[in-house]
Amino acid sequence: MTKRFGFTLAEVLITLGIIGVVAAMTMPTLMNATNGAQYKTAYKKALSVISQAVVLNLALDDYDLGTTTSTGTGSGDFSVFALLNNRTNVVRTEDGAISGYSYILGSDVDSQSTAGTTGIASNYTVFFNDGIMFTFNKSAQNCTEGNVMEDGEPAADTDCRGFIDVNGTKAPNRQTVCSSGAGDNCVVDSPADIYPVVFYDQGIYPATDAGRAVLYKK
Repeated sequence: MTKRFGFTLAEVLITLGIIGVVAAMTMPTLMNATNGAQYKTAYKKALSVISQAVVLNLALDDYDLGTTTSTGTGSGDFSVFALLNNRTNVVRTEDGAISGYSYILGSDVDSQSTAGTTGIASNYTVFFNDGIMFTFNKSAQNCTEGNVMEDGEPAADTDCRGFIDVNGTKAPNRQTVCSSGAGDNCVVDSPADIYPVVFYDQGIYPATDAGRAVLYKK
């Protein structure tokens, strides 16, 4: 008589149950890590695209963020809006509030000032072809370093501010904040999709400790 070795049905079911429990416990963490990495990559890409657009515009039209003299939306205006619309792949624009879009910013003054005193209703918003959204104050012009810096940090009372939402109007629509620490010691464990920024001259820069941590730390 030949003996046959194998697993019983009960053993197989128990093993599958254990695998299911472990997967249920680890999948949310893995998904958050994957989304966080995508948010960080898209944020860095957005900063690069906007900075390159400013440099290109300076070469072709002889003005950058610091020499904008208009707040208009016409293609011939020397404005932040015209610069972005002319030099990036903009697929959609919004003037004021965006229907159905709500967002959560941090409690610090640099975060709150990005939307102006009346919120996004006082902003222009452009959507790039990769889904990234950039919203900024309609009053932004003549954005030079002297206007937007105090003691080496972004000033809170400037018009040359905004925020980047790396996946447009899709959730979570929440600002990335420090999980612990502040300043150079800021640690970001769970990057989200919104990043406040300040822009001037030929560049665009993080306006918060978390934004700087995501951009500069490995």
